[in-house]
Amino acid sequence: MSIITLLMVPDCLQCVFALLEKLIAYQREFHALKERLRVAEHRTLQRSSELNNILEQFRRAIAETNSNETQKLLKELANRKPLQVPNIYHHLPHLLNNEGSLHPAVQVGLGRTGVTMVMGIPTVKRKVKSYLSETLRSLIDKLSPEEKLDCVIIVFVGEVSPPFYTSADTYFFFHRFSTELSSGLLEVISPPAAYYPDLTNLKETFGDSKERVRWRTKQNLDYSFLMMYAVSKGVYYVQLEDDIVAKPNYFATMKNFALQLSSEDWMILEFSQLGFIGKMFQAPDLNLIVEFIFMFYKEKPIDWLLDHILWVKVCNPEKDAKHCERQKSSLRVRFRPSLFQHVGLHSSLAGKIQKLTDKDFLKPLLHKMHVNPPAEVSTSMKVYQGHTLEKTYLGEDFFWAITPTAGDYILFKFDRPVSIERFLFRSGNQEHPGDKIENTTVEILPVSEAGLPPKDKYKRTEDRFYRIGQFEKGVAEGAVDPSFNPVLALRLSVLKDSAVWAILSEFLNHAHSQSVTTLTTGKIL
Repeated sequence: MSIITLLMVPDCLQCVFALLEKLIAYQREFHALKERLRVAEHRTLQRSSELNNILEQFRRAIAETNSNETQKLLKELANRKPLQVPNIYHHLPHLLNNEGSLHPAVQVGLGRTGVTMVMGIPTVKRKVKSYLSETLRSLIDKLSPEEKLDCVIIVFVGEVSPPFYTSADTYFFFHRFSTELSSGLLEVISPPAAYYPDLTNLKETFGDSKERVRWRTKQNLDYSFLMMYAVSKGVYYVQLEDDIVAKPNYFATMKNFALQLSSEDWMILEFSQLGFIGKMFQAPDLNLIVEFIFMFYKEKPIDWLLDHILWVKVCNPEKDAKHCERQKSSLRVRFRPSLFQHVGLHSSLAGKIQKLTDKDFLKPLLHKMHVNPPAEVSTSMKVYQGHTLEKTYLGEDFFWAITPTAGDYILFKFDRPVSIERFLFRSGNQEHPGDKIENTTVEILPVSEAGLPPKDKYKRTEDRFYRIGQFEKGVAEGAVDPSFNPVLALRLSVLKDSAVWAILSEFLNHAHSQSVTTLTTGKIL
């Protein structure tokens, strides 16, 4: 082999590792694309169902406006087929009376699709005070320019009376948010009057008054219309209300949390503990939810119906209630602290005062989170109360260990080699500032030892790790010598016994590929 060939080998290896790094960087993008393709598949199935419904209507010749005639047509249709396929018209037969009953009467905006996140906000006219504009300003102003291109906010106006569309308040609303409407970030829709059934003779249940039963029943129908409109627009759907405020960085926090859990069998991610605020769903699941609501929209409020869906999915009638709650918790994942706070004092139900606040909203975020590259994580430390390293890596929590001792370690073994430019580890948090990590080194395991810095500059361990930094005042940060890259693993090694417990609340690696690898706040770019 020639000298030139020998010199070219390290360069070739660097090229290969650089390519591997790019593949890692695009892995998350590929997953997002996969999710969108799944949404597209469900959209195709939905369109197929709609076409079948249209075909059925053609076979009927014409749909009469009289409800008795409608029932007669349904019976005739059932007699023509050996099997009757259920659809929403069996639960809401009045929809057959008007061809436009499932088309928005008002639709303002560009109809943006293909985004990561769709946020739905139902609203109705309140007699005392409207909070809608303040809610939208809170949501929009906390989005970065890039995030504004990756989401759409849909305002559903549950009013069908013409005065709403012609009022001065409506004019000023559209004027105030003209930029967001023209850019595609914001859409406003309203259902036709024909969408709603007769709500005057509803059965009073659970001790609710006639007016409250009507209010909650209409609310269920409003949610359903909004979800049907949103289902094909993005990967995730977030249900919000028209009287909330959001925390800074709420969009990135929700998106990254959802992506970390994307391979798990979750159904609801909760970013607020109140009612139906801050509930995230995977878009394809909206079809099931809407069908379930239509079956029981007159029976119970929306949050109760959602709980019933979870019960049907995972609860065993032969087990006790505690077992059921544990099973449901696998489908309904709670994020803390809350990202949204309820601020409305006057409810949309006339005369109702609601002093609801989310106590978790005021709590500080004790950890930061980003999408992490695939890695195997492990530690020799004794974990306290479930604050595990695995949860930290997924962005669900901070890592908390009981008094580390000499020889303890935290290890992140990447599934594929990564190139790191600089690192940052931060210990302690606002609630426990004294639980800091000290007398601990930062070590990396390079893929190859060829071309590394002089041995007297970085200490080499017996298992080929190189010490590149250490904790000082609870923080370890620094640059990584490029000659070490790419690396197979990163490790924190405790040198001396600690007198205090340890919290790891932030881990940040800056990589050459412009994406971020982190434990709690990092990303691999």
